[in-house]
Amino acid sequence: MPKKGTDELMPDELARQLIHGYYAATSYSDALVGKLLAELETLELDGNTIVVLWGDHGWSLGEHTQWAKHSSFNVANQVPLIIKVPGMPTEIKGSEASGLVEAVDIYPTLVELAGLITPGHIQGESFKAILDDPNTAGKAAVFPRWKNADSIRTDQYFYTEWRDDEGEVIANMLFDHFDDPTETINLAADESHAPEVEKLHKQLVDHIRSIESDVPPESTR
Repeated sequence: MPKKGTDELMPDELARQLIHGYYAATSYSDALVGKLLAELETLELDGNTIVVLWGDHGWSLGEHTQWAKHSSFNVANQVPLIIKVPGMPTEIKGSEASGLVEAVDIYPTLVELAGLITPGHIQGESFKAILDDPNTAGKAAVFPRWKNADSIRTDQYFYTEWRDDEGEVIANMLFDHFDDPTETINLAADESHAPEVEKLHKQLVDHIRSIESDVPPESTR
């Protein structure tokens, strides 16, 4: 790969190799998951085993001239999430849901599916309702974080604030996923989107304050 901090673009041949490698890794993982599910059936454990497949980060394959996982763009934050629940109705199996959820929501979902009592101290929310009906709405917003970049994602917008070590906002990004799903036009400095920036900033700060005690004051934006 090009050295970090340079303007050198990825050579086409190397880019093809990296994309090929990513597809190969995905295919290999898919084959292993198939073997796992087949073994559960062989052992007759598939009737009482919940299977969850998800990733801990996304992956860039040249989007925004970036490669791998190291960014705050949605392509590096959004992950696959597949859940197989015993007894799931045939019409639900294989369905796709577009509602927003977070990795922190997986545990409370499993707790509810298992019929256990959800601990009161956890931050996530069960999305069992989405498993029952994929058309059910998800969260109003989710909150990715990478290094010193905090983000908020809604159905329409993806907003990110970068802060320095003193907590001052040094850069921000706003993308409209309805018009720009690949995040190529930063609207943060567009005066016509100032209300959205202000609203999303407040939601982001409120969320950070709800989970952390050491957060920058409102006046540092």
